Amino acid sequence: MSRRFSPQRLFGLLRKEALQIVRDPSSISIAFVLPIVLLLLNGYGVSLDARDVPFGVVIENPSSETAGLWASFANSRYFRPVAYGQASAAAAALLRRDIQGFAVLRGDFTRRLHQAEPALSLQIIVDGVDANNARLVGGYAQGAAALWLAGLAAERRLALPPQVSLEHRYWFNPEVRSANFLVPGLIALIMTLIGALLTALVVAREWERGTMEAMMVSPATTAEILLGKLIAYFLLGMGGLAVSFVVAIGLFVVPFRGSIGAMTLVSALFLLAMLGMGLLISTLARNQFVAAQVAFITTYMPALMLSGFLFDIRSMPAVVQWITHIVAARYFVDSLQTLFLVGDVWPILLPNLAALGGFALFFFALTLRRTTRRLD
Repeated sequence: MSRRFSPQRLFGLLRKEALQIVRDPSSISIAFVLPIVLLLLNGYGVSLDARDVPFGVVIENPSSETAGLWASFANSRYFRPVAYGQASAAAAALLRRDIQGFAVLRGDFTRRLHQAEPALSLQIIVDGVDANNARLVGGYAQGAAALWLAGLAAERRLALPPQVSLEHRYWFNPEVRSANFLVPGLIALIMTLIGALLTALVVAREWERGTMEAMMVSPATTAEILLGKLIAYFLLGMGGLAVSFVVAIGLFVVPFRGSIGAMTLVSALFLLAMLGMGLLISTLARNQFVAAQVAFITTYMPALMLSGFLFDIRSMPAVVQWITHIVAARYFVDSLQTLFLVGDVWPILLPNLAALGGFALFFFALTLRRTTRRLD
């Protein structure tokens, strides 16, 4: 019996996998429905932006000069201002989490303003429990106050104390939309689930049902069996990628400044790595429940926490930064964010492509080595 590679046998295995995919709605759901559901839930549910923030405004001595402060916060899309008569009342509301911060305009503000004294009595207090949100709210509040002061000075021709004028410019994401940063990372998470979970569950189920043993005693070689599954689910996964890409561009209006060719190449290598990892997990576990748990722990959780999707890798401890180098999703997230927001920056993409190609070869070679034809 010949054990040499046969294209005819490989084609037969591909046909068998295609028929199995068509007959199994769960595989199609994981590839095409799961991306849409996850993008909608996380794309709308996960946001690093601050909008309609309840923010207190305390004006101790109302006057014509201080009236514009309330209008500055009310006209901002970032705030939903709440008026308080005293700072103590605003502080109590902050403790109750009714507001996320407040601005206090002291009673001597008007006198200091007309006399152009060096210190204006405007205080901004922000809830610092969530550090990221505190920075955003504090920055927005300072901007609203500065806009009001500039308008007041221009209207009444007042001499405000000299100050440094800062001009902010954001490269690659001028609107500072968190969706532009998060959605490419969500695509990486979705491709991680599709690649690893899909193959791990399907192949483990074949081990449970005994169909894998039947294939092992067939004339097909181990490489042909693995390639048949790899190619079939690779095509299915690339279809899921296409759905995710269309949703990201069409629904979330995320800019795409790279090329489709570079996007396809990076995604293909990452998907091959995840498919290889899923095959390896199913070969070792041979049980759907165990395979699903192992796939979730070893692929999805590292992709969520250690890929740079939510947390900047450079801010992590040195040991954790080193660990991220063995997480394939790190290179895919970096590549997707570059392609979507910057473009085809090959000094960034080429090292990531090399790393993803290494992961793909490693997992497939290890799966080929661990998949024996013994049925013990």
